Amino acid sequence: MSEPAATRLASVQARIAAAARAAGRDPGSVTLVAVTKTFGAEHIEPVLDAGQRIFGENRVQEAKAKWPALRARCPALELHLIGPLQSNKAKEAVALFDAIHSIDRPKIAAAVAEEMARQGRRLTLFIQVNTGEEPQKAGILPKDAAGLLRLCRDELKLPVAGLMCIPPFDEEPGVHFAFLAKLARDLGLDQLSMGMSADFETAIAFGATHVRVGSEIFGGRA
Repeated sequence: MSEPAATRLASVQARIAAAARAAGRDPGSVTLVAVTKTFGAEHIEPVLDAGQRIFGENRVQEAKAKWPALRARCPALELHLIGPLQSNKAKEAVALFDAIHSIDRPKIAAAVAEEMARQGRRLTLFIQVNTGEEPQKAGILPKDAAGLLRLCRDELKLPVAGLMCIPPFDEEPGVHFAFLAKLARDLGLDQLSMGMSADFETAIAFGATHVRVGSEIFGGRA
C-alpha cells in the first residue's frame, strides 16, 4: 500500500470540495460515505482517527461482525447500508445502521417499516433505482419508483430522503446521474446517493448529496 489511508482520505475530501465548487455548490452539501466492505478494523481506525464519521457497508453480516466495537469506541459515527437488503435481515439492519440506501421493493420497505416501529428507530432511507434496467442488478425500475415512494410515504410512513443508483459499468455515468437527478426532482426528493470511486466528481456535478467512496480511500480490495 502506497499512501496511508488518512492521506488518501484528505485527497478525496479535497477533490469533493473542488468538484462541488466547480458545480457552484457548497462543499458542505456533499456527504462522503467511506465504504469499508472487506476492510477490517485495523484499516478503518486510521480513517476514524482522521475525523471521518460516516461509513458504508454492503452486507449486514459483515457489518455486524466489526462495527459494534468500533461504535463503542466512537459513538458519533454513522453507518450506512449501501448494498442489497433481504427482508429476513431487516431486524438486524435497522438495529445496526443509521441509513439504508437500498430500499427497492415493497417487501423490503414493509419489513423496514415494521422494524423501525418495533425498535423505535428512525433511519434515513433512499430508494434504489435501477437506472440501466439491468436484470441482474438490484433497484426498482424507473417507471415503478413513484409507486414505491407513495407506498413508503403514505402507507408505511417511512422517511424517504432521496434516490440511489449504480450506473452500468460500461455506460457513461453522467447520463444516469442526470436521469436520477431529474427523477428525484419529479418526485419531490432532494437527496441523491450516487457516485463511487471512479466517478464521484461527475456525480457531484449532477447534484449528488452522498458519494460512496471505498478504494480511493482504503486501496484496492483483495
